[in-house]
Amino acid sequence: MRFEFATATRIIFGPGTVGEIAPLSAEMGKRACVVTGRTVERAAQLLERLSEHGIEYVTFSVVEEPTTVLAKAGVELARRQRCDLVLSFGGGSVVDTGKVIAAMLTNSGELEDYLEVVGAGKPLAQSSAPHIAIPTTAGTGAEVTRNSVLSVPEHKVKVSMRSPFMLPHLAVVDPELTHSMPASVTASTGLDALTQLIEVYVSDKANPLTDGICREGLKRAGRSLRRACEDGADSSAREDMALSSLFSGLGLANAKLGAVHGFAGPLGGMLGAPHGVICARLLPHVMQANVRALQDRGTNSAALARFDEVARILTGKTTATAADGVAWIQNLCAVLKVPSLAGFGFKEQDFDAAIAKAQKSSSMKGNPVRLTDYELLEVLSQANA
Repeated sequence: MRFEFATATRIIFGPGTVGEIAPLSAEMGKRACVVTGRTVERAAQLLERLSEHGIEYVTFSVVEEPTTVLAKAGVELARRQRCDLVLSFGGGSVVDTGKVIAAMLTNSGELEDYLEVVGAGKPLAQSSAPHIAIPTTAGTGAEVTRNSVLSVPEHKVKVSMRSPFMLPHLAVVDPELTHSMPASVTASTGLDALTQLIEVYVSDKANPLTDGICREGLKRAGRSLRRACEDGADSSAREDMALSSLFSGLGLANAKLGAVHGFAGPLGGMLGAPHGVICARLLPHVMQANVRALQDRGTNSAALARFDEVARILTGKTTATAADGVAWIQNLCAVLKVPSLAGFGFKEQDFDAAIAKAQKSSSMKGNPVRLTDYELLEVLSQANA
């Protein structure tokens, strides 16, 4: 057995830890690019504390899932203002954008030089500028992953910029920052975390370290995702989901995902639907397809056992099987009112293009069994119904 594990240089978790960021920032730089979401005012206290510690700053807002155009605008601003530090305060889109800006501050050339699929895919030559990632949602785990996902509008696809150098220098995960998330965002981001935990756990690239992390994350998401959606002030549920998100990011950065995320990139570019919603709609059907394929091919009993274990963790029943896990997730998606992909304009004539793109994705390489185009077609038909 051989495996590696990499993550942010330092992780700080706990309620109120956002108050520790400013003095730590002062140790890393003097002029910061602070990447925020649509509402810069949410970061007002952080900005005030930065000023108190002698740090000058400029802000850059990410108002939607990041595109290559948006990321390049952020890079240009940070370079022009001679920033030597990046802080990302927001959801996965904000953190992904911050990782790109931090990487491009210390690496020459254009963004396209480093993008997969639509660019040259060159490796980064230098470590990123100091970067502090502060998630305000509980879903992507982007604060501990080594890539950023960007939409490329002209190609209608999402691609990654990927490098170990993109891991943030510091991740500060304060569950209290997630309390103001509306139920719809809580559901979408939480379902993304759940999907990532499951896909990493059943991945053929899983290892003993990611296994332990994913088991713990699944236990917490299983007992708390619905509670967090129903009562945003439930602090224990919020803490569970913040940990589940963090653990999902730790897992995917050190193993692989699977067919759900193999589809999520192409479909995100084609439909413009929230990433977590796409994942949730696909998840039970991909799980079902994987279990059936593993049974039919008789090639990987260990993977089948993992699907059963996922079901036992989520349902809390020691006799649960993979089918019970699928049913549990279908029920959760129904309770959280996850819409059909058809509601975002996905049509049957789009299926072949989505499958072709998905089969080429890096996530598909981690799926526990290779699914045929016909099996993937069935998944899309069910998710679109």
